[in-house]
Amino acid sequence: MRITTVDAFTDRPFAGNPAAVCLLATPRDEQWMRNVAREMNLAETAFLVPRDDGFDLRWFTPTVEVDLCGHATLGSAHALWEQGVLPPGTTARFHTRSGLLTAVQREGWIELDFPAKRATEVAPPPGLLEALGAPARWAGKSQFDYLIELESEAAVRSLKPDLGSIAQLPVRGVIVTARAEQGSDVDFVSRFFAPAVGVPEDPVTGSAHCCLSPYWTGKLGRDSLTGYQASPRGGIVRVRLAGDRVMLGGQAVTVLNAELVE
Repeated sequence: MRITTVDAFTDRPFAGNPAAVCLLATPRDEQWMRNVAREMNLAETAFLVPRDDGFDLRWFTPTVEVDLCGHATLGSAHALWEQGVLPPGTTARFHTRSGLLTAVQREGWIELDFPAKRATEVAPPPGLLEALGAPARWAGKSQFDYLIELESEAAVRSLKPDLGSIAQLPVRGVIVTARAEQGSDVDFVSRFFAPAVGVPEDPVTGSAHCCLSPYWTGKLGRDSLTGYQASPRGGIVRVRLAGDRVMLGGQAVTVLNAELVE
């Protein structure tokens, strides 16, 4: 079996978020997929099984299966087109725990159709702001994560959170964000910490932008925005809110093709 590593949400190797993509001829058992994901030791490994109208798609971190993952879906679509499994221009259709997700090619970018995950304002739970080491301008909670707006882009970039404390929170992870500095070519910046699911800091998180898109659309008054996830690897995500859906735009680069022998 071929297994491919794709750097997602970037146009150059060794940036963005790496995902492993494994296309299977037939389904494999869950423990085997967990073992492969642990072996790959990336934020997510995607497993694809062909079906009549697309592919079944599941995502695993090194420790758990997750309900929604943007970068590994982007990487999966990129690999399918690049390897000729899907003809160029064909829509990629993925059946997942989060319903039907699609990917299309648009002028050198890949656009994903994902569900919006709006955050509702809440009081920060005990210990969260202490773990972040920064005051919040706004705090909310989506289906998966806490969303914390900080006072500035510099505050987001300089954050050094207590990951052990964050891992104790009853959520997948914590998104921190701020409006980009004046004159920037992006609208907002973010970082994402998910130690509870085996991802201390995710390099670029498509699913977090399902929450960031409606949040910043509401604050900035524009449906189409550009975000930068300010991890050490970094990556650009274009977002466009369309009702209860978010279109996530990104690029991708293959960095490794290997043979999985076990």
